Amino acid sequence: MPRTHVQLIDHAGPWALAKADLGSGAAVPVLVSRDRVTGLSARPETAGARTVTELLDRWDAVLSVLEAVAADPGTVWRPLAGITLRSPVEPRQVFQAGANYRTHVIDLAAAHHDGSDGRTVEQVRAEAAAAMDARLAGAPFVFTGLPSAICGPYDDVVLPRDAKQPDWELELAAVICRRTRRVPVTEALDAVAGWVIVNDLTLREKIFRRDAAALGADWLAAKNPPTFLPAGPVVVPRAAIPNPGDLRITLRLNGQVMQDESTKDMLFDTARIIAYCSEVATLLPGDLVLTGSPAGNGLAHGRLLQPGDLMESTITGLGAMANYCVAEG
Repeated sequence: MPRTHVQLIDHAGPWALAKADLGSGAAVPVLVSRDRVTGLSARPETAGARTVTELLDRWDAVLSVLEAVAADPGTVWRPLAGITLRSPVEPRQVFQAGANYRTHVIDLAAAHHDGSDGRTVEQVRAEAAAAMDARLAGAPFVFTGLPSAICGPYDDVVLPRDAKQPDWELELAAVICRRTRRVPVTEALDAVAGWVIVNDLTLREKIFRRDAAALGADWLAAKNPPTFLPAGPVVVPRAAIPNPGDLRITLRLNGQVMQDESTKDMLFDTARIIAYCSEVATLLPGDLVLTGSPAGNGLAHGRLLQPGDLMESTITGLGAMANYCVAEG
């Protein structure tokens, strides 16, 4: 059960889309305006929508309705205090960009270096920086995750009983609002309904398997245990943050800042990642496109996750998440 009850969401713009139980026993889409919330079930244009994805399926028609609800002086709001927000996203597909922050990749290269090959740490960092520069001539590196790994913004994260190196990776994610295939980079952000915080947790020890090293990374095992994708607390519409190119990403572990970086450190920006994904696959309304995680992961700090840890995650204009870590029963 969630241990944190939200008092206020510090989000950009006058409203954001969320999901909560307002007393019916089932979580439904709602609008949030900082410290207050209103249901959407009474509106004929949104009545019957059980998930945010159902609204995103007809986003072009729904967006104006949501804007009108938020601006209507007759809208009945209730306090957000005491209401638990669930994950606002239920994607059909999850696209995850990897190695997309320069400093993150350089730090990880240094953290993995044991000196046995005679290179200094400075040489390793310089080589990693050069490799990142060379990648710009190519395409983003993206893999796919399982929607079943998603949990809410205040849910407990369950560390698997066999986990040895569970790590955090706080990320900005785009929420897709239309069926998208082969979109140009210049039009890619038009496919975005809004933005959401995602913590893309990783079991570091499971990325590369000794029994199948030649087959590459095992992202299924490393990324997809249940609760390994906390997401929320709200979807902030793109109009409130039209350009995500300079947002602050901050993760605190038990109150200590571990990640604190701007999205300006991205190698490939959000538009290029979305355009690339649409070259490979068809993006669907409600899908998540994660844009990579900045420097400051546990492996670089030499401090990985343990039961009892509290991860507090913020991104400029998107609110905050708080997730305790617990051991698998």
